[in-house]
Amino acid sequence: MTARYRWVVLAVGASGAGAFSCLRMGLPALSPAIRDEYGLSLPQVGLALSAVAFGVMLTLVPWGVLTDRIGERPVLAFGLCGTAAALGAASRASSFALLLAGLLAAGMLGASATGASGRAVMGWFSRSERGLALGIRQMALPLGGALASLTLPWIAGASGVRGALLVLAGLCLTAGIASAIWMRDAPVPPPGAVAHEAPSPMRDPRMWRLGAGSALLVIGQGAMLGFIVLFLHDERGVDAGLAAAALAAVQLGGAAARLLAGRRSDTEGARIPLIRRIAAADACLLGATALLVRGPGMLLYPLLLVAGVTAMCWNGLAFTAAAEIADRRRAGTAVSLQNTIVSVGGALAPAAFGWLVHATTWSVGYGACAVAPVAAFVVLRPLVGEERRRIAIRERRLQGFLTEQQPQPVEAT
Repeated sequence: MTARYRWVVLAVGASGAGAFSCLRMGLPALSPAIRDEYGLSLPQVGLALSAVAFGVMLTLVPWGVLTDRIGERPVLAFGLCGTAAALGAASRASSFALLLAGLLAAGMLGASATGASGRAVMGWFSRSERGLALGIRQMALPLGGALASLTLPWIAGASGVRGALLVLAGLCLTAGIASAIWMRDAPVPPPGAVAHEAPSPMRDPRMWRLGAGSALLVIGQGAMLGFIVLFLHDERGVDAGLAAAALAAVQLGGAAARLLAGRRSDTEGARIPLIRRIAAADACLLGATALLVRGPGMLLYPLLLVAGVTAMCWNGLAFTAAAEIADRRRAGTAVSLQNTIVSVGGALAPAAFGWLVHATTWSVGYGACAVAPVAAFVVLRPLVGEERRRIAIRERRLQGFLTEQQPQPVEAT
């Protein structure tokens, strides 16, 4: 029963993360409706879209610390139900200021789903399955974003912004109730399963090195996801609908790639080497994109798709590595810290890329993005040997524990 129940926990955790992702990644699809509803300028629309992300960055680490202290179930249930309440309040906002307050609160409460769902997977799945499990959990994020992007404009057209926000509130409430009912604490691992006494993630230089590498990798991801529609429409003259379909294809491909990357890391028994290989491939693909900005479409368009998918597939591996560096007891804090660093990088990267393209050309912009994964490849190198040593220590301790549990032969008297 315990072996099967871990999939229930994964489904609940992925559903919670996916429900919040519908808000976080799907809200831009509501931007025209929000602008018309409240009579906003373009900067005000941007502020509304940033409110959720800012709320997330404020509370990710505190939620992670709380999860490590009291467990995943209360954090997920309270956080997601609170998100639903905040969205319900935002749906009734009579002014732009009240809408911002509601979206900010929704981001602050919804951030609970990040560390709690990651810690739950860390506890219920063994190391040989953890990459696949966290890959599934990470896959829920772009799938939630894609689903919301396709449905929210239609809902807003039928029921207005209020109706769309209430639908998002309903998704979060359902996920919160499911967490309260089905989320359970993971079984206590044997003593040999804990390979080391890890320091606090906030004071662990390995966590900051991993975060720095991830922040560098998210630069290309932000450029591809944030600007592929504008690039195809403005620079290549592609119809806006087809350009949006290309973005959806990248998101769906990235979701599948996260799953495959997680499974591959389980097979290899390590995370960091695969992240570095993805960084190398990312650098090559972004560099090729920079060279083919004005090249034939039959070469450029498939390259854009592959580059976008590659730029998305490392996230689950990085979160898995963060949780394993910290060990299970501090996995919530570790995953939340990693996500905070990535969120900051993801917030800054699109603005910097847009400014660079405006000041120069698309080729220069993509070429600059190609440098970032090269730097990530170098930054992450010391973690390869550290991961190898950590795995070896764990295996020796586990083997010693199993040996001690074997019955000893009884000497004849």
